[in-house]
Amino acid sequence: MPRSSVPPLASHAPPLGALLRQYAAGSALTCDPVDQGLLNRGYRLATTRGHYFLKHHFDPETADPAAIARQHRATQRLADLGVPVAPPLPGRDGRTVAVVGGHAYALHPWIDGRHRHGGQLSTGQCGRLGALLGVVHASLERVMPTRGRVSGDRGEGGREDAGQDRAAPQDLTTGKERAAGREGAAARELPAGAGRGEDTGRGRAAGQGDPGGGARQTEAGRGETGRGGEPRDPGGADHLRDATRRSGTTGRGRAAAPAGASAKPLAPTAPPRPADTHHRPPHPYTPAGQPQSRPTGSNGLADPPHTPSADPADTFALIDDLLAHVRRHRPTDAFDELARHRLLERRALLEQHADRRPPPGGSVGWVHGDFHPFNLLYKGDSPAAIVDWDRLGVQPRAEEAVRAAAIFFVRPAGTLDLPKVRAYACAYRRTAGATPSELGAAVHRVWWERLNDFWMLRWHYERGDTRADSQFPAASALAVWWTREYDAVCEAFVD
Repeated sequence: MPRSSVPPLASHAPPLGALLRQYAAGSALTCDPVDQGLLNRGYRLATTRGHYFLKHHFDPETADPAAIARQHRATQRLADLGVPVAPPLPGRDGRTVAVVGGHAYALHPWIDGRHRHGGQLSTGQCGRLGALLGVVHASLERVMPTRGRVSGDRGEGGREDAGQDRAAPQDLTTGKERAAGREGAAARELPAGAGRGEDTGRGRAAGQGDPGGGARQTEAGRGETGRGGEPRDPGGADHLRDATRRSGTTGRGRAAAPAGASAKPLAPTAPPRPADTHHRPPHPYTPAGQPQSRPTGSNGLADPPHTPSADPADTFALIDDLLAHVRRHRPTDAFDELARHRLLERRALLEQHADRRPPPGGSVGWVHGDFHPFNLLYKGDSPAAIVDWDRLGVQPRAEEAVRAAAIFFVRPAGTLDLPKVRAYACAYRRTAGATPSELGAAVHRVWWERLNDFWMLRWHYERGDTRADSQFPAASALAVWWTREYDAVCEAFVD
């Protein structure tokens, strides 16, 4: 279960009066919190005009209004290509981000839909899922800037900054509302920073009145029904349908195994040490010890971020810290016992495989950044909308494909459904134009990432946040199983 699927710590009433004045969405009737992610808040809003999903961009790392507006424009461009997304609704002033009381909000039509884990998908549907992610990566390459800026950078210039929102959205709070809002701001803050590797989301449904004309995308959560708005062409454009129909139906040529599939790759000479990450858990889908990548130089996509992989020396120190936390916890419970077992087990595995640390690398490109079951809504058997684009950025694309598969296709016992992984990966390679060797190298890097990853334990022991505890048994078992079945996992992605 991904991180974004855990229940919220506390609810927060959005400033509906100030917000709805910015939209032709009618008057509020009800506003109910949606089971939400750890990083943002969502509400099902019923008005006299219809049903909407109201998203509060709460995570400090992704709450910059200008960055949110650029992400919104990216989803609109993807929708124009027929990718199943649901872009946000513009307000009366044409902007898609409303800032009230220093907080950023966006309004989306509600999308009826449900989230589906890999266990609920047929092998053919797994192929269509891989094809969909490949289409997303290929389409982002078409609509995002190839030079200069990444989503989230401030300033103008490049295709991403064209159009509306040249000025930062204004804070729409009145003086009276602003004073009242400051009173409880501190109490509303969730702890900043999240772990990485297993995140989830939420859902929505179609409203009647479209306050700005156009459909919309939004953040995923858990539950059976979705959110957002009726996306354009829920099944995708013709090229998307063609690609997904082809997935898994053609013969596979056997690809060369990646370095490390049968033999351990040599560790790089004197690899650079990542910044210390022991004091604040990283974000769910950011590899351990790695900041979000940004392009550099004249051509961002031509200059990889060269972020180092996790240093086992740092991981050994973290394991010692976490073991100390476990020893101090009283009374000892079943979670403590499992945590201690997994920490000792992981330390032994790292000692055995420390020479397999991968070098920085991977072909980078624009990625969704948080692709997992709770950020994808299905209507029937077809994907209806990919939601929650907060982590849109430049990263190794194949790693996103591998990371997503490790979430979609993990079983409760901590194993991967390799036949489904094979169908998914084959279709992804075809639609994304990725090579088997590229996927094989990504498998190695994500395996190493998982071997060094303890975000769930850090949340539990360092922050006293137990919302992700239910994910720990399967996620911690997966790292062990993956190490044992390394060759079989590689073959599933490259064959």
